Amino acid sequence: MTYDRLVCANCAAPVNEGRCPVCRANRERLQMENPLANLTPMTLIALLAVLIAAVALLAHQTAFA
Repeated sequence: MTYDRLVCANCAAPVNEGRCPVCRANRERLQMENPLANLTPMTLIALLAVLIAAVALLAHQTAFA
């Protein structure tokens, strides 16, 4: 889960802005727990597209070998 959509219960601001100590602590905790948490959905889609293209290229090369 990305933390850009989480709202702090302490200050009612987005956690990724880190406006209060609770936000900053939770943001740090989430980043340490999951290094992929700060990736946006568009980045994940782009990585998935690159992976699919690489697999397709590999399959194409092995089919003609």
